[in-house]
Amino acid sequence: MATPLSADQPERLGRPAPAMRRRLPLDLALSCALVLVIVAAGLAAPWLTETSPLDQDLLQINKGPSADFPLGTDHLGRDVFARLLYGARSTVGISLAGTGIAFAIGAGLGLLALTFGRWPSAILFSAIDLVRALPGTLLALLLIVGLGSGAGPLVLALGISFAPLVAYVTRATYLREAARDYVQAASSFCGGRLHILKRHILPNIRGALVTQAAIILPRCIVTESVLSFLGVGSSPDAPTWGRAIADSSRFVERAPHAILVPLVALVLLTLSLSTIGNHLRRHLDPVRAEGDAPASEDEPSAAGSGRSSLAAS
Repeated sequence: MATPLSADQPERLGRPAPAMRRRLPLDLALSCALVLVIVAAGLAAPWLTETSPLDQDLLQINKGPSADFPLGTDHLGRDVFARLLYGARSTVGISLAGTGIAFAIGAGLGLLALTFGRWPSAILFSAIDLVRALPGTLLALLLIVGLGSGAGPLVLALGISFAPLVAYVTRATYLREAARDYVQAASSFCGGRLHILKRHILPNIRGALVTQAAIILPRCIVTESVLSFLGVGSSPDAPTWGRAIADSSRFVERAPHAILVPLVALVLLTLSLSTIGNHLRRHLDPVRAEGDAPASEDEPSAAGSGRSSLAAS
């Protein structure tokens, strides 16, 4: 006689029961929704407002919210709502590009240097130690001074500033996986270093690298805003949030809305991205996953079965 399945048996078979599935945490849901709204508003800025963020109207200086200007105007009569939308596009776009360059430099060069032996790794990480000696914001400021202002130099400065963080995470996760038995077995049978990196190590450290990129993105946004606030980031006419905060700081008593709008948007975006990064770290980092949910004796872990199959290949 067939025995009916219990509530926890679908999980053991790798198919979680519908009733047992976890709901999306409230803070994660709100953070994702807020990030999507900000990104969508930045992309749809030309359709959401007909006013250019650079148009000046000296007869409408430091005006409060009205029908014509939903969020008021700044000290030059520019529409704060238009500058908020276009600033989201500039700030998020530059920060995403900087994160991508940091990921390419740190993870790419780090993995190649670790794969090809001790000396390439020692030379690369000695150079990274020199770069890491300076704070990220100060290093980005020095690079901007040397490379010049503009979106291109700013993106490159952000990438170089945060590349050491990615490189160190890459080295830690690579060495952790390289010491596993399945990698040692694969090196004995397969031989090629690049083959082992591509087939066995990279799929298992991908989650940690994606998590690190999600953690670096809000830091890039803050650093870009600080540089723009200091006047050394993008071009002076670029409607970034940091530039909007700097321009409106002198008129905070007469027009507090002009500085509060980009400031609140910046705080909400960075907090939301940090929350998403923390949740990604819990779900994608293998070390945290093993610590939070240890496998039972009769329930082999997915990592263990994956190592067995990889070693067998």
